[in-house]
Amino acid sequence: MSVLFTFPGQGAQKPGMLHALPAHAVVTDTLATASMALGRDVLLLDSADALRSTVAVQLCLLVAGVAAARYLAVLGAQPAMVAGLSIGAYPAAVTAGVLDFADAVRLVRQRAQSMEDAYPTGHGMTAVTGLLEAQLAPLVAQVHSAATPVYLANLNGPRQLVIAGSDSAMAAVAALVQTSSLGARAERLAVSVPSHCELFERQAQELAAAMATVPLHRPRVTYISGSAARALFDGAAVGADLAANMARPVHWHDSVRHAWERGARLAVEMPSGSVLTRLAQPVFEGGVAVSCEGMRFEDIAQLVATYGG
Repeated sequence: MSVLFTFPGQGAQKPGMLHALPAHAVVTDTLATASMALGRDVLLLDSADALRSTVAVQLCLLVAGVAAARYLAVLGAQPAMVAGLSIGAYPAAVTAGVLDFADAVRLVRQRAQSMEDAYPTGHGMTAVTGLLEAQLAPLVAQVHSAATPVYLANLNGPRQLVIAGSDSAMAAVAALVQTSSLGARAERLAVSVPSHCELFERQAQELAAAMATVPLHRPRVTYISGSAARALFDGAAVGADLAANMARPVHWHDSVRHAWERGARLAVEMPSGSVLTRLAQPVFEGGVAVSCEGMRFEDIAQLVATYGG
């Protein structure tokens, strides 16, 4: 048996998420490092107003994930595997020892700013539940055009899918979904950019150039790519995966299944939220999936000791 730490993506953010982290020196040090790398107080980024910005959201998720994993390490709880959804791949890579945290802060700021600058309004992501990929893909294809771009972006579960694109295109797909007589529904997510599709190909290439300027190390624990749904064992491969993921679909269900097949029997979701825990539970039948949301870190550490021993 072994332990998987999962790190959520955009949509999991909530006001006060950094202020809610444990009061411990390792958390204080993490916040200070992030503030120094940014040149501003990172604690100013988790207000409701600040979190309207993609930049603030992605930075908060990075910092919260790294701080939580570091605090669990202080409690003696460390993973054998890590995986992150979208921006969650960055705290996963830091936790795995691939990427220095300060470098990750600067890279995530570039990543988020480039995404926000490219599509400041009129785009986003929409969750579709109740349809299989084979049922949703034709509806997306029916709407997609140069004028109305829309893509299948996240495969989070067999019937838990996400599309990305322009507002008008997503609305058109949502209308088709809700009149499909298959009991499916569509819900706009709290994400203001069209992540995980080819609309971000240029930005991904620019980020890859920036990634090439920072040291990348071999993972100390198994790093599972949410894009490729497989383990990567080379620092350069992880760096390439991180840079490209904004322009690649997320295969989250397959990634979690890969962790299970590699022996993970406990999945622990870092702050904030519990969406990844709900997605993991069907895969981890016979194991355990929990989140830091509403659970004491000390209790999580005891679970990790049980499943990772």
